[in-house]
Amino acid sequence: MFTSSSLTGSKPEQYGQLLAQARALVHGESDRIANAANLAALVYHALPELNWAGFYFFDGTELVVGPFQGLPACVRIPLSKGVCGAAASTRTTQRIEDVDAFPGHIACDSASRSELVVPLFKGDTLIGVFDLDSPVLARFDAEDQAGLEAIAAVFVEALG
Repeated sequence: MFTSSSLTGSKPEQYGQLLAQARALVHGESDRIANAANLAALVYHALPELNWAGFYFFDGTELVVGPFQGLPACVRIPLSKGVCGAAASTRTTQRIEDVDAFPGHIACDSASRSELVVPLFKGDTLIGVFDLDSPVLARFDAEDQAGLEAIAAVFVEALG
């Protein structure tokens, strides 16, 4: 059974603890919906200053909203639009300090000010993206990026 615990120590130490919790959540489970739901909830409730955390899955044409925590979200995102589309199409994590300054930003929640999106690939196959929004400008730094990329990798590895 999974047991949640409060994060302590430095930011890297906290991400190490969160990563261990993520691994425990997905251990022995390969269903992407179940794992995405649990990881979105884990991250949303563990990290401060988030207003959205969740997944978009690639349906062969565009990104479609998957499990998340936060206010209702945009349902479909073309690969040519927004921060999520940029992460998926460039295969690189997008860490945006001010979403209003990002060309083509899609404002699903007008309270969002910064965003971090990790692309999810299994080999060369696009699975989707792991998306986090914050109402705080420049909420995400390099330590957040590394920690969230590691959690995204746990999700992809669990797919089998």
